[in-house]
Amino acid sequence: MRDARERRVRTGGIDLCVAELGDPGRPTVVLVHGYPDSKEVWSEVAARLADDFHVVLYDVRGHGRSTAPKPLRGGFTLAKLTDDFLAVADAVSPDRPVHLVGHDWGSVQSWEFVTVERTRGRIASFTSMSGPSLDHFGHWIDARVKRPTPRRVGQLLGQGAKSWYVYLLHTPVLPELAWRGPLGKRWPKLLERAEKVPAGDYPTASLPSDAAHGAWLYRDNVRPRLRRPRPDAVAHVPVQLVTPQGDAFLSERLYDDLEQWVPRLTRRTLPAKHWVPRTRPDQLARWIEEFVTSAEQGEASRGSGPHASRFGGQLALVTGAGSGIGRATALALAEAGARVVAVDRDAATAARTAELALAAGASGAWPETVDVSDEQAMEKLAERVHREYGVVDVLVNNAGIGVSGSFFTTTPDDWRKVLDVNLWGVIHGCRLFGARMAERGQGGHIVNIASAAAFQPSRALPAYSTSKAAVLMLSECLRAELAAEDIGVTAICPGIVNTNITSTTRFTGVDETEARRRQERSSRLYGKRNYPPEKVARAILDAVAENRAVVPVTPEARGAYLLSRFVPGALRKLARVEPKL
Repeated sequence: MRDARERRVRTGGIDLCVAELGDPGRPTVVLVHGYPDSKEVWSEVAARLADDFHVVLYDVRGHGRSTAPKPLRGGFTLAKLTDDFLAVADAVSPDRPVHLVGHDWGSVQSWEFVTVERTRGRIASFTSMSGPSLDHFGHWIDARVKRPTPRRVGQLLGQGAKSWYVYLLHTPVLPELAWRGPLGKRWPKLLERAEKVPAGDYPTASLPSDAAHGAWLYRDNVRPRLRRPRPDAVAHVPVQLVTPQGDAFLSERLYDDLEQWVPRLTRRTLPAKHWVPRTRPDQLARWIEEFVTSAEQGEASRGSGPHASRFGGQLALVTGAGSGIGRATALALAEAGARVVAVDRDAATAARTAELALAAGASGAWPETVDVSDEQAMEKLAERVHREYGVVDVLVNNAGIGVSGSFFTTTPDDWRKVLDVNLWGVIHGCRLFGARMAERGQGGHIVNIASAAAFQPSRALPAYSTSKAAVLMLSECLRAELAAEDIGVTAICPGIVNTNITSTTRFTGVDETEARRRQERSSRLYGKRNYPPEKVARAILDAVAENRAVVPVTPEARGAYLLSRFVPGALRKLARVEPKL
């Protein structure tokens, strides 16, 4: 690991290999790896934390460059792993408690550290991912066996199926032979294919022996603890739980009862698979930094709003953020703890949205001014955002304009204007920000604001409807292409929403007086409908959290969408009716 300072720590006849990065005068963050890994699984996260913290990684006994106990049987108990942790903590931070982060078995053993009395005062906070407490797991099983319901039995069977590898690791000799033979050779490619772990210097050459030794983590601990879970396994520090939603080995339901064991709990969810330290280092580093900082300040960070666990610390960029759906979405993301870049062609309204976003709870908010139809201006914006704020995690292409009038009264200039903003603005955003998401390789989400007009033909909106139908199809195509990159793409299709788009809509084929009259009448209609943009914003956050493809918003939009799919002829007949303007 580059720039790391290594030392040996002696404990119970074992030499542990400990690596340190960053300034020892800063708060200490100890990263504990899982099975069948070594400390290098944390290298990407550690590098991101080293500017702000004293980062410590160590090879668990029998792994990496740490020595193994002799005999192996009985050498990996949770009590001995706790001895190891305390020896490391005393060596690297003798005078201050450390902040603990664990993944997989690193998390399993860390749950022991934060719930036993002898570590009290040595740990300031704990971030757990993909590894439950064996005691909590034992009580979880016991509750479902003693009080079975169809739902609880289903949960038990589901987790039992996910735990297939645990049974195999308890068999004698076979796991060791497999890891030292074909499985050890194929494991890097399996991770790359199944977990989308980037190729590189991980896993290390010690993998076969690490995995063979690590089998005793399961053999020494799983059955004894599940049979007799401790009744007092209550965490004495704040805990941040990061749950990958696509974890192939652990069900999210395992943590349903966690509040009874953790008085100060912050929950986070991540659209990722099991090996998040390798596939999502940016997001993990931000969450760890935020949680450690809050613990240092004596705060129990819980986030705010129903989506805080999903969007906290993420970078979101919203175009057309100066008003309406754009501003409501920027503020909803801010309430969920995201960092927000509010983009609008009006500098004053963009600045106001950024100001409101900070007040709403954003961990950072910045205004940017751009015309989304200007390709060069968008390229400059993308360079500035990536340089100053980082790669965007959530992109909301919302900026749009309205044009109303028959096909023959809509001039080529009208067509160019509406397509430049409504379609090309979306294309520029997807191309410039989506490409960086894909290049980073850590997932993300793109939201394109289409309209119910995308699937509802209208003789009064040929240009507008065409632009929004193109956005819908673009979104569907991008969703197919970017799925392999773990980037979701959603088309949001609102109906009649109370925003100011009607006051700026251009009406073709009429004089200025008639155009103003139609604008005022449309604004009154939208005002009477009074569907607030905040509801659209909530639908956007829900769609990102659930990775939905097409989301009609408002009852009329949902009705038109259903008709377009099942009775398209009815919509075509409705389109022939001349609207009263």
